[in-house]
Amino acid sequence: MSRKPKIIVFDLDYTLWPFWVDTHFTPPFKKKGSVIVDAHGKIIHCYKEVPAVLKRLSDEGYELGVASRTSEIQGANQLLNLFNWEQYFKYKEIYPGNKLTHFSKIQKASGNDYKDMIFFDDEHRNIVDVNKLGVTCIFVRDGVSHTVVENALKDF
Repeated sequence: MSRKPKIIVFDLDYTLWPFWVDTHFTPPFKKKGSVIVDAHGKIIHCYKEVPAVLKRLSDEGYELGVASRTSEIQGANQLLNLFNWEQYFKYKEIYPGNKLTHFSKIQKASGNDYKDMIFFDDEHRNIVDVNKLGVTCIFVRDGVSHTVVENALKDF
């Protein structure tokens, strides 16, 4: 691969996990044995390949970030911790608003150009907005997987 992204950023809802954290489950979240549950005991899963994808990208030296527009900030952060993914994310922009704000903060904190970033999201409007900055944007239909990430890195 001749050119590699310096930062890989992921949305959360329907990108790393198959739900909206602010509407599908009730915080607080906790571990019950080996599973994560919400306040009512409903089991919470991520997309199957996400843990291995994040570990691999981290092991390969990529800087990773999260950009989420959720209003359930505490719950989203709690899930990142419970899934043991906090270790992977250097940049965390989790709050309501436009993704342009999220990326502006990631760009300032990292000092990297937008053209050196890849962004994965399931919402077309976010892809359109962030693409205008010069970020390579990947529309995710059924969650992040090894294949989705591999294709994105090849196309980068």
